[in-house]
Amino acid sequence: QVQLVESGGGLVQPGGSLRLSCAASGTIATINAMGWYRQAPGKQRELVATISKSGATNYADSVKGRFAISRDNAKNTVYLQMNSPKPEDTAVYYCNVDGVRYNSGNLRPFDSWGQGTQVTVSS
Repeated sequence: QVQLVESGGGLVQPGGSLRLSCAASGTIATINAMGWYRQAPGKQRELVATISKSGATNYADSVKGRFAISRDNAKNTVYLQMNSPKPEDTAVYYCNVDGVRYNSGNLRPFDSWGQGTQVTVSS
């Protein structure tokens, strides 16, 4: 099994900064894409940013130029640096990781989600 543990959420003022972390652990053989999604009250979960194994990034238009996604492959960890957040960025943020894991001597794909971390942007 693969577990994801998120940290770094909380209350931040508009224009401030916050960094989210998500560490993957378990019987991991390799990690492919890593990403962050968010869900605001009454809304569907939406993509925030993703990063491929090679480091290629993709961002939602609403966060381009303000948020930055990065990863540390040695630590199986993905980060989301949130700069100049706005009240509309308030949501529960979830990390998502996909890859291949060991399972009883075999290799199997996995796609795991974190438990979510609340980010509130307010003065």
